[in-house]
Amino acid sequence: MKVCHVLAAATVALGIHMAPALAQDAAIEAMQEYMMFSEYESGIILPQQIDQSVFESALFVDTRDPGQFEDGTILGSVNIEWREVLDRIDEIPEGRMTILFCNTGSLSAQAAFALRVAGRANVVVMQTGLIGWQQDAAYKP
Repeated sequence: MKVCHVLAAATVALGIHMAPALAQDAAIEAMQEYMMFSEYESGIILPQQIDQSVFESALFVDTRDPGQFEDGTILGSVNIEWREVLDRIDEIPEGRMTILFCNTGSLSAQAAFALRVAGRANVVVMQTGLIGWQQDAAYKP
């Protein structure tokens, strides 16, 4: 085997080995950039802030599993399980406020964070989730 073939094979092997590390570095950098420049309360909405105008203009995304969604949700919301938001990002419009929620806000917060790092600035998580909305929403149709 020629030296140039050995060097080429070594270069390819090194490139394949380093690709995951480079992708991880890019992901970490994107998350750091998002966190450094976000306002303290950006990315959240409280149920008390959801009046009729907000309710009628926003897209509500229930990030719970399909069984929980079928048991009851906010009228008009769509179901995209929290783990699937990046796979289904095309279903989340860029030009419309999108409110993500789960039962308490913890899973939907992870989904909202991922979407915001991916560039969706219009996505917010409803703190206190469905439970908080049922108790404290300013508007319930």
